[in-house]
Amino acid sequence: SFGTIRIHQENRHPGRVSGTDLVNPDFAAYARSFGANGEVVEHTEQFVPAFEKALASSKATLIELRVGPDSFGPDTSLSGLKKKRG
Repeated sequence: SFGTIRIHQENRHPGRVSGTDLVNPDFAAYARSFGANGEVVEHTEQFVPAFEKALASSKATLIELRVGPDSFGPDTSLSGLKKKRG
């Protein structure tokens, strides 16, 4: 999703967002198709093992960090912005 664009749309036009929900390809699989390593991280506890595996490898490694569409940063979420707005 185009997170920052969605934030602006939600702030100016609550509930009427347009063109910000996109589906990403599987970037890790894409990396593997080129002979690199590809790791997917969906939860914080998965990062260190993926990073250690990347460091131990002699190949290029892509670590795909998947973040939910509601998250915009460590302290900001779409649902949090909606609660502030009321």
